[in-house]
Amino acid sequence: MHIPSTPRILGLLGLLPQLIAVLLIAAGDMEWRFAALAMAYFYAATILSFLGGLWWGLIAKDDRAPGWIYAAAVVPQLLAFASAWPWAIGAAWPGPSMTVLGIALIASLTVDRRLARLGLTPSWWLMLRTPLSIGLGGLTLIGAWLAGP
Repeated sequence: MHIPSTPRILGLLGLLPQLIAVLLIAAGDMEWRFAALAMAYFYAATILSFLGGLWWGLIAKDDRAPGWIYAAAVVPQLLAFASAWPWAIGAAWPGPSMTVLGIALIASLTVDRRLARLGLTPSWWLMLRTPLSIGLGGLTLIGAWLAGP
């Protein structure tokens, strides 16, 4: 299987914002720390929501899609929204929220695998999604670890 160059290149470039944010967090420069933490959190939440939209788009075009997938496609947005609650009320943030997002990004591969098994994705889908989900989820977890409790 061959991943078309446009999704492959753009997908990999999509890891750069999180990598840059994590490097800024790791650098320990207090002037940039909060901005880097906020951007790392926001980027993970945005991409998680984007995945739900992707799933919805993949299944909406095919009458064979089982109904549970529509519910699964809404969960990422709700999870991303709920993960902002600690920030909104001044509780411990962003470490716990980023941990939730990092785990959810990696766990999103379970839906991708089910969609692929059902024949609802391009043949190269998992070859692209696997490194992207593990990469972004892993970077987000590193950011969460660097952020502390």
